[in-house]
Amino acid sequence: MHRKLLDSATEALGQVLKLEHPADTVLSAYFRQFPALGQSERGFVADAVFGVLRHKRVLDHLTSNGNARRLLLAWLVRFSGSAVGELASVLKASEAESLQAIRDAEVDGLPLAVRAELPDWVHERLQLRLSDAEILALGSALQQAAPLDLRVNTVKSDRAAVLAALKSRGVSAEATRYSPVGVRLADKPAINRDPLFTGGAVEVQDEGSQLIGYLMAPTRHDLVVDFCAGAGGKSLMLGALMNSQGRVYAFDISPTRLARLKPRLKRSGLSNLHPHLLRNEHDPKVKRLAGKIDRVLVDAPCSGLGTVRRNPDLKFRQSPESVAEMQAKQASILRAASTLVKPGGRLVYATCSLLSEENEDIVASFLGKHPEFRPLNCSELLKQHGIAAEAGEHLRLWPHIHGTDGFFAAVMERQKNPAAA
Repeated sequence: MHRKLLDSATEALGQVLKLEHPADTVLSAYFRQFPALGQSERGFVADAVFGVLRHKRVLDHLTSNGNARRLLLAWLVRFSGSAVGELASVLKASEAESLQAIRDAEVDGLPLAVRAELPDWVHERLQLRLSDAEILALGSALQQAAPLDLRVNTVKSDRAAVLAALKSRGVSAEATRYSPVGVRLADKPAINRDPLFTGGAVEVQDEGSQLIGYLMAPTRHDLVVDFCAGAGGKSLMLGALMNSQGRVYAFDISPTRLARLKPRLKRSGLSNLHPHLLRNEHDPKVKRLAGKIDRVLVDAPCSGLGTVRRNPDLKFRQSPESVAEMQAKQASILRAASTLVKPGGRLVYATCSLLSEENEDIVASFLGKHPEFRPLNCSELLKQHGIAAEAGEHLRLWPHIHGTDGFFAAVMERQKNPAAA
């Protein structure tokens, strides 16, 4: 550790803690501002920033809401394994004694929300469905960095071949626990430079996200809409499940997000995927397809709290007010997307949120107002693909139980004759 490196990490952390933009965006801008930082130095800065974010509630307590430097030093001695003596050359005279106290402090008596590293308002909501032990287990899982999962593009390869290719070049990997086309890497190699990736045989996609494709279960000649496609990860999987037949419309209101789909689509070799930019959920393109679509996916914009392993700053950039705004948007998008589904067709609502008000509550409200749709059991649907994911009527994935991001999904079918149901 040298003073310049500590100063760089402190400065970067200070910018991130403003919480005005996503942490990874702020870090990328910081590294562009200081191109002289080497790869290992950037690695340390990123690890330190994300480490503080993962443990910020405990660190705030231990440092009495300290500034960026104090939080960073506390993280180094408390969580990264650094001894106070190893930092002697960069410490001020008054810091060594307080850091030793931070290193040795007991935290068992702190409030549960602090020990679980969750905002109080998130903890309050989780208490409605989880025990204290489950909340602590969830919090602990969310403090860990997410593993790197790949989805095998079955149009170009199969899982056995991908695993063999990875093994041949010394990359440790294994088949995922639930997804039949998933591969989990033991480390985080530069997969974007691997021939499997550049040639389109694999895509980066969390295992939980892959299960949404099996709930959609499109057939080869279906018309399919991914209503909030983003950069197209789920759209690409749907296109592959259809063996590049039928038609998949990837809708989104963001040209930036859809632009990120273009190189992925080119690598994939798919010819059945068609991106379309919408003005909003009521775009004329939506009206023209009303009642014509076999499968509609609403991967709704949400708080993203199920992805805190990847984005620990989300805990502090979301609020009850932002969630309430999301709820209104989610309900509107689901309602608009449902008009596309033809009788006998399937509607899947999914989020990466942990909160019932963005998940079960949205679905229950929708079904209460739309009796033409009936819920399908997610467990039964997944079993048809040989997937035993301990789901019920809804799919609920938890990082501490399933080892995936936090995911929710509900499946609904538009009845052919609702009056007779």
